[in-house]
Amino acid sequence: MLPNAFRSVFSFFSFVGRKARRTRVFFLVSGLPVLVALVIQASRLFAPGTPVDGPSLFTNVIMAFELQFLILVLALFYGTSIVAEEIEGKTLTYLTTRPADKTSIILGKYAAYGLFLLVMLAASVVLSFIVLNVERLGDPDAWLSMLGGLGVLALGLLAYLAFFTLAGTFLKKSVLFGLFFSFGWENVVQYFPGATQKLTLMHYLKSLLPAAATGTPGKLSFLMMGQQPSPRGTAIATLLVLAAVFLAAACLVFRRKEYIFEE
Repeated sequence: MLPNAFRSVFSFFSFVGRKARRTRVFFLVSGLPVLVALVIQASRLFAPGTPVDGPSLFTNVIMAFELQFLILVLALFYGTSIVAEEIEGKTLTYLTTRPADKTSIILGKYAAYGLFLLVMLAASVVLSFIVLNVERLGDPDAWLSMLGGLGVLALGLLAYLAFFTLAGTFLKKSVLFGLFFSFGWENVVQYFPGATQKLTLMHYLKSLLPAAATGTPGKLSFLMMGQQPSPRGTAIATLLVLAAVFLAAACLVFRRKEYIFEE
């Protein structure tokens, strides 16, 4: 029952999600790094003497924006909406009376939203990389570095999406909570010294960045300021386990909680 219901929910919300107005809005937001990259490259044409290091700008500007803003915003507004949009649209009753397990609703919508958010994120990263690294497109190492960064972002997006899916199942003001968590807790506590850093998802994501592995201070210097990275294996395992725990908890809450529609 669950696999069939999951496929039905996934297919339906993959189609609906792509057509939604907010998807077009966030697609434009995800294009901001590409716009910045184009502006930087245009400055080379109009001011040839301007020292512009494409690879360095990609890692320190584009990656910083993607990691500390874009994946948080995408995960927040899509994760919290998985349940909230059904309550606000009064479609939750319809969904839960269909032959679909409540678990399949959460997992199906999570997978559907996660998939096209990953496509959105990949398009932003790859296009920004191409624009800023025109001279290095034939360098395999440059592409491997970009793919590694994209992998970190994808893992972060899925972990945050699972967390905000859980928040959306039991908090009425889940977006406000998410904003505080994303741009308060996650972007402040990660710079605290010692083990306090490990109380954020961002710590484990930054532990996977190239600078954390190589110890090279010139790479991602802004992102790695004050960081005490965890081992890569530990960071990956922690993020995967937390994402699974968040999703399992979201399914449990959704199965047991009774939602009341507001007039």
